[in-house]
Amino acid sequence: MDLITLIGIGISLSMDAFSVSICKGLTTKRFYLNTALICGLWFGFFQALMPVIGYFVGIHFSNLISTFDHWIAFGLLLIIGANMIRESFNDNDDGSDNGSTKFKTMFVLAVATSIDALAVGVTFAFIQVNIWFAVTIIGLITFAFSVCGVMIGNFFGARFHKSAGVIGGCILIILGVKILLEHFEIFKL
Repeated sequence: MDLITLIGIGISLSMDAFSVSICKGLTTKRFYLNTALICGLWFGFFQALMPVIGYFVGIHFSNLISTFDHWIAFGLLLIIGANMIRESFNDNDDGSDNGSTKFKTMFVLAVATSIDALAVGVTFAFIQVNIWFAVTIIGLITFAFSVCGVMIGNFFGARFHKSAGVIGGCILIILGVKILLEHFEIFKL
């Protein structure tokens, strides 16, 4: 597999993480580089880890994984999105930050946005690819897109503070629905 193809795969896999990173940026009151870097590291690491897991699981469990991966991603994104919307209607503005980078939040988001990378890893098991080079490219691209996503989201979130949580939550829910519809081949992008 050539570098251009790997870059294309990396970009396409990073789009979910990019969208979630924008949501993270939308809900942060101030931009902190460490928030962007933490998001980038979480999403980049999981986008690199999942293809490795898929690669080694390979053909043994591919049918099992593909039967429920879309439901997991949909459920996680729906819950997180609904929670963001609920928190945006909370009237007590105590200066807290909905752009949390706590372990539990980031773990759930990283898993939800990288499940499709698991399937890519299974595919890598059947073609001629250097898995370590491939996942390095995918991880780096996702890291860069995620950091930029937090920056972009924060730029707009600082200007539209009240509605940022609702917008971010809706984006996550729409992303979950999109994953579900794509699996059932109702909607393809």
